[in-house]
Amino acid sequence: MTPLTPERALKLFVISNQLAERELDRIEAEHDLSLHRNHRREIGEDEDYYPQIERAIRTEAASMAPHYEVFYSLERTIRALVIDTLEGAEGDGWWEKRVPEQIRVEAEKSQQREVDSGVTPRSDQPINYTNFGELGQIINKNWDLFDQTFSSQKAVGRVMMSLNTLRGPIAHCSPLAEDEIVRLRLSVRDWYRIQS
Repeated sequence: MTPLTPERALKLFVISNQLAERELDRIEAEHDLSLHRNHRREIGEDEDYYPQIERAIRTEAASMAPHYEVFYSLERTIRALVIDTLEGAEGDGWWEKRVPEQIRVEAEKSQQREVDSGVTPRSDQPINYTNFGELGQIINKNWDLFDQTFSSQKAVGRVMMSLNTLRGPIAHCSPLAEDEIVRLRLSVRDWYRIQS
């Protein structure tokens, strides 16, 4: 069993806290009550229009928000790990040298689509245009650099595919089924468990 370092213990605490907050959010939304935790931001400038949206949809959105927060946090953490590891091995040229061509091409196309549409690009780093599945492929292709970070290459692939599948409903504004909420919790725990 992998020893529980202070850093891993802190990560598990933060993720567990986010999951507990999510569960409290669900209970508040499901029972249309407030536990007066006051942790949510106000809608702000959209107050004139937001109340016009059907209450059931607003309630569903509130219950889905914590899942998005978990995914956002985890995906950003995984990207940072990939960047730190590959940049540490290759320096500034890591994207061209260490990322599979198909992933580079698709990320750069997505980045260019944002530039061409006139919106503010989400990032100047192409890796921020990748998803869990692609991040898993990058880790797999560079296993020689990640084998000290993770206990099993197959486990990384399995967890990343699970996260990528779970990402769909969240990214496309659909509610997660109760079983998938459990699967999300387990996948997040698995992610930290497979780290050496």
